[in-house]
Amino acid sequence: MGINGIEWILIFIVALILFGPKKLPDLGRALGKSIREFKNATNGLMDDDDKKEKPQAIAATVTEPASAKAEVKKEEVKPQTN
Repeated sequence: MGINGIEWILIFIVALILFGPKKLPDLGRALGKSIREFKNATNGLMDDDDKKEKPQAIAATVTEPASAKAEVKKEEVKPQTN
């Protein structure tokens, strides 16, 4: 249920009648800036969420060092006699 070509033309004609040919480009520019700002704000929110999730993801993948897991073999040290 999208807007057909005829409907777009009708909307454009009504806007032209209401706002006039001089104001229509300014309204289009203002609408474009508003959409761009909204898009940047939503991308900024998504980036903030990604930054919050990354430290958790990194912390989840960090494991103990191999030296901590390795078994330490202790050898008995015998005193040397001369």
